[in-house]
Amino acid sequence: MHPLHKFLYCPCCGSDQFYVATVKSKKCGNCGFERFMNPSSAFVAFIRDSQGRILVVRRGEEPAKGTLDLPGGFADIGETAEEGIAREVMEETNLTVTSTRYLFSLPNTYHYSGIDIPTLDMFFECSVEDTDPLKAMDDAAECMWIAPADIVAEEFGLNSIRKGVEKMLQEERL
Repeated sequence: MHPLHKFLYCPCCGSDQFYVATVKSKKCGNCGFERFMNPSSAFVAFIRDSQGRILVVRRGEEPAKGTLDLPGGFADIGETAEEGIAREVMEETNLTVTSTRYLFSLPNTYHYSGIDIPTLDMFFECSVEDTDPLKAMDDAAECMWIAPADIVAEEFGLNSIRKGVEKMLQEERL
């Protein structure tokens, strides 16, 4: 199925002559506008406490409601990746990020509002100012610290997060 299959009309002129142009775009036969479905930028945080445990949240909303996750979310217009991960960590956990280090990225598909949104999830190692203000906020139903040895990757509901956790656990054991 084409990633823009639900987009039936041109967003510029409203024409119903909005046809598949490429595997990731549709083009308007009336005004010539071409809409591409490129991945949205998203961020994921690995945060450790003074005991080396990883901060994990429980998802409070779909997709994958009730499963484990890492703090993170989508980029806002006009922000850097570093600003975005700091904002997302604050929104979900009430913690203030003091430094970030890019680790790796993984492609993902995020099902939202009836469509599959391709994302590029960028994983960061983050340090925080203080862990005492920790509390679940926004779309995080719960926050918890888990020792790496106690983490079960299969409990993470989103595919790229699960793969990122597996990658982190693999590197921990090397």
